[in-house]
Amino acid sequence: MNDQTTLEPDVTGPVPVLAVVGRPNVGKSTLVNRIIGRREAVVEDVPGVTRDRVSYDANWNGRAFTVVDTGGWDPDARGLAERIAAQAEIAVGLADAVLFVVDATVGVTDADEAVVRILRKSGKPVVLAANKVDDMRTEAEAYGLWNLGLGEPVPVSALHGRGSGDLLDACLAALPETPPESFEEQGGPRRIAIVGKPNVGKSSLLNKLAGEDRVVVDNVAGTTVDPVDELVELGGRTWKFIDTAGIRKRVKEASGHEYYASLRTSTAIDRAEVAVLVLDAQQSISEQDMRIIQMIRDAGRAMVIAFNKWDLVDEERRYYLEREIERELVQVQWAPRINVTARTGWHVDRLVPALDKALEGWETRVSTGSLNTFLGRLVSEHPHPVRSGKQPKILFATQATTAPPTFILFTSGKLDAAYERFVERRLREEFGFVGTPINITVKPREKRKR
Repeated sequence: MNDQTTLEPDVTGPVPVLAVVGRPNVGKSTLVNRIIGRREAVVEDVPGVTRDRVSYDANWNGRAFTVVDTGGWDPDARGLAERIAAQAEIAVGLADAVLFVVDATVGVTDADEAVVRILRKSGKPVVLAANKVDDMRTEAEAYGLWNLGLGEPVPVSALHGRGSGDLLDACLAALPETPPESFEEQGGPRRIAIVGKPNVGKSSLLNKLAGEDRVVVDNVAGTTVDPVDELVELGGRTWKFIDTAGIRKRVKEASGHEYYASLRTSTAIDRAEVAVLVLDAQQSISEQDMRIIQMIRDAGRAMVIAFNKWDLVDEERRYYLEREIERELVQVQWAPRINVTARTGWHVDRLVPALDKALEGWETRVSTGSLNTFLGRLVSEHPHPVRSGKQPKILFATQATTAPPTFILFTSGKLDAAYERFVERRLREEFGFVGTPINITVKPREKRKR
């Protein structure tokens, strides 16, 4: 099953996004599991437990799309309707179509009404799911949801799967046929996501690159509210920058703030080809920075690391920063690093060569002949260690895709993780692959038992 996902053909541009919206405990996560056909979304009988992983790949009738499961705030009664509304607004902004889930057994609540207003205003196509319709009696109640003015409710039981095929058909009909940006992708501007935790200077960097103040910048963490796409001329070429700053807390103490910010960051990374991770050079590399690095690696995007506010770094901090880089960024030594001061524009011109290098690495293809010659040499010089009397060998290898480079190694047995890392390191030394993660899939030959 995993092999299939690794070897899927490159899709030009991002696949369409379906946001699943609704108040706590209407069964959003159960429905998401139903749609993606596996249990991944967190399901618990406690409202608002969806917190971490929020976007999933789905496939129906041969069409791929991404499902964004929204949730992840503390649902105390105070200001709940506004919080759900704020959350729905963000999800809707990111999506091509919306699946609005209502509990048919409860009917329409004030919170649902608040979401409906946002959905109407957005102009996005909406599919209305009347969930928890387990029998004919509840089906009649589901039709009461016509009053919401969002068209015909699709009765469904997320728990039992009743009506889920019809619901998926309705969702596909609402999503755009082709990936939203696929026409301009070919030969269009390269897409860059500027990512990083709030207040590291993402917007200042974008303003400096764009040459004017287009993004609201204030010294308050998370003042940029809307994702802004900017076409910027740099080095004689046009680039598309996707700015992804944090989100201002709409509601006092809205604890979903970080959740929204991470949802926005992951969506921007998915839409980009290369992510520029902005770090504040004065501050220690934090767990939040490491999480964003992991997001970029998981998404298989090229990466450049920009240490901002370099003018404020003294000798002592420089010494400690070097140690932190060695310790924390050991997994991403391949990412080009630049030191900049976005506020004054110092060394910002170094970004373009770094982006070019990262994109070139991301799209590097090694011919099967060169790859196998190289691996043959590597295996004879550094054979795999013997494990319980067996010594697995790499028999043949091929590069399945680029962007990011993905290799398949056919072997006589399972390789140690350490040996896989060794192979990756040597691939980088031999062929470059600057600025890009590398995926290696090992396919051990099955021994037939007689």
